[in-house]
Amino acid sequence: MALLPFVLLCGFADFTGSLSITTPEQMIEKAKGETAYLPCKFTLGPEDQGPLDIEWLLSPADNQKVDQVIILYSGDKIYDDYYQGLKGRVHFTSTDLKSGDASINVTSLQLSDIGTYQCKVKKAPGVGNKKIQLTVLVKPSGTRCYIDGSEEIGSDFKLKCEPREGSLPLRYEWQKLSNSQKLPTSWLPEMTSPVISVKNATTEYSGTYSCTVKNRVGSDQCLLRLDVVPPSNRAGTIAGAIVGILLALVLIGLIVFCCRKKRREEKYEKEVHHDIRVRCEYQLDLVLTLNTKSSKELCFLLT
Repeated sequence: MALLPFVLLCGFADFTGSLSITTPEQMIEKAKGETAYLPCKFTLGPEDQGPLDIEWLLSPADNQKVDQVIILYSGDKIYDDYYQGLKGRVHFTSTDLKSGDASINVTSLQLSDIGTYQCKVKKAPGVGNKKIQLTVLVKPSGTRCYIDGSEEIGSDFKLKCEPREGSLPLRYEWQKLSNSQKLPTSWLPEMTSPVISVKNATTEYSGTYSCTVKNRVGSDQCLLRLDVVPPSNRAGTIAGAIVGILLALVLIGLIVFCCRKKRREEKYEKEVHHDIRVRCEYQLDLVLTLNTKSSKELCFLLT
């Protein structure tokens, strides 16, 4: 409850007394994963004799969310676990806040950290506050260069450059790195776009190309090798494909023939074996008066 008058008073005035925050309001842009330094320097007057209180608040970019206290200094103690979204990632930069430096660092930046940060300082009777707008951008990364189409002489195709991620706006820059580094005049209007349309390709276009993607916080690059070659012998390719299909059909036919022949042979062997067994049993019935050994010998002779 001791902080309530301080919060209310800060909401109605930029400063009172001789306390003054010397850091100007500003906008800061940083890349995702980096550390943002949010400055807040202040000076005190001789009449500012009360206890020093420092408070940082975050107004998220989503206006539906209420302001959040993210770090607080009061009673010579630091409280930095108010806001779960920044827990462990927000710290005062100075070890002596009474020296006039209430700046903070926000580490391992995330897109959810975007918003307006407000520094409030109170040392009665003085009160002051300043705002800093923080924007978190994503560097271009995972950029892929590739050719869309056939690389044959006289053909049309496209050179494409696509980053996996990166905050807009993105800028593109193509360069030829090998052979003649002179680029076709028709390509020049597209050298700053993600796609270059190639018409009626010639061998002079062959070479290694680079595409660099940039935004306000970083850049990424990919390489592409272009080899413009004579048209392939399509008639020969088609003929080869037909011959391959015919050979495959012949092979399948041979396999089917062999399988069916083997089945017929197995069926014949079973029928012959069954016939012999029946004949043997019949003839054994005719010589029941003989002993078992003689019967088997007779059966063997009859077969």
